[in-house]
Amino acid sequence: MLFTRFEEIKAWQKAMILADDIYTLLADSKDYGFNDQIQRAAVSVMNNIAEGFERNNNREFYHFLRIAKASCAEVRSIVYLAKLRQKISSENCDKLLQETETISKMIASLMKTLNLS
Repeated sequence: MLFTRFEEIKAWQKAMILADDIYTLLADSKDYGFNDQIQRAAVSVMNNIAEGFERNNNREFYHFLRIAKASCAEVRSIVYLAKLRQKISSENCDKLLQETETISKMIASLMKTLNLS
């Protein structure tokens, strides 16, 4: 692997920004159940990348990347509902959707480099 620390992984860096964006956008929302679900999913993306990397085993890293990618899809799905329920603007929805799609592609690319599929 070309990385010595998970903090060097671009997908992790972008996932951290995504999680922060979600926390910021929903800071005033009192729908705690909804907030908790999307925040947990967003944090799961970055944490699974980090945890998988720290396992020091490509097979396990791949497994955790699959989970991170699935969590990214969960965030994307919830973002659609957030827009529908008018918790976020169309502009913020588009931004978050773009972020999740980019991160998902980055994770998929990282999975390919592990050559375990």
